[in-house]
Amino acid sequence: MALMLGFCALAPLSDATAKVLAAEFPILQLVAVRFAVQAAVLIPLVTLTGRSWRMSRLGWQLAGLRTLLQVSGIWLMTKALTFLPLADAIAIAFVMPFILLLMGHFILGEDVGPRRLWACAIGFCGTLMVMQPSFAAVGWAVLYPLGVAVVFAAFMLVTRRIAGEADPIAMQGASGGMAVVGLGLLYVLGPEIGPLALVVPGADALPLLLAMGLLGTVAHLLMTWSLRFAPASTLAPMQYLEIPVAALIGLALFGDFPNPLAMAGIAVTIGTGLYILWREREGT
Repeated sequence: MALMLGFCALAPLSDATAKVLAAEFPILQLVAVRFAVQAAVLIPLVTLTGRSWRMSRLGWQLAGLRTLLQVSGIWLMTKALTFLPLADAIAIAFVMPFILLLMGHFILGEDVGPRRLWACAIGFCGTLMVMQPSFAAVGWAVLYPLGVAVVFAAFMLVTRRIAGEADPIAMQGASGGMAVVGLGLLYVLGPEIGPLALVVPGADALPLLLAMGLLGTVAHLLMTWSLRFAPASTLAPMQYLEIPVAALIGLALFGDFPNPLAMAGIAVTIGTGLYILWREREGT
């Protein structure tokens, strides 16, 4: 539980650092730095601890798809943070468990009872309550966190598919390496305009870039390690603590705080999410 609390504290800090840096650097460059740090930390860790890289051919293909989804999700979240307060963006993205439940039902044929389906509908209403004031302020950009939710729901389905044959830390290290190679080729072969432009960081920005990558990498390591000591059904409800932590960080760093309607929507989203987790534990 302490490891999961660490994730809930560090993940919003990584997002907040990316929000600060996005004012100076192209978003794709920030994503590339994020995965470069992940690869630099995890690939040596896998080697030093003797973990196995072994996966089937299908496993490696799915790992490539997983990497593409993770890169897309982080890009979308960073883009969302250029428009939205930190807590609002994260709260909207927390519609992901509802989308994952529906994907599992309609794509994988998993059994989902009517109570959980009703909870999904109510959870979506809570998300709309969070989106409404943001939509009035920034328009259609409020859909970026919804994109994050859809992409990461697919990411979780792919991860679930290959979790049985891949070491989780090795899988994250492989994702970092594949992302660096893919984004590196994109920069080499693509034109240096728009999203592919590169900004040379100054001495003051280098610590923030490193901190962004380390915070994101360590956060996901803490979450991975927490699942070794406690079941997912116990730890998953704790992830919702990421929303109030994000609200406090957003208030401290940017002076942002959800308005009453958004706060009510966050409460509805958290409540229905916890209800779904409870029903899954009960198997109904």
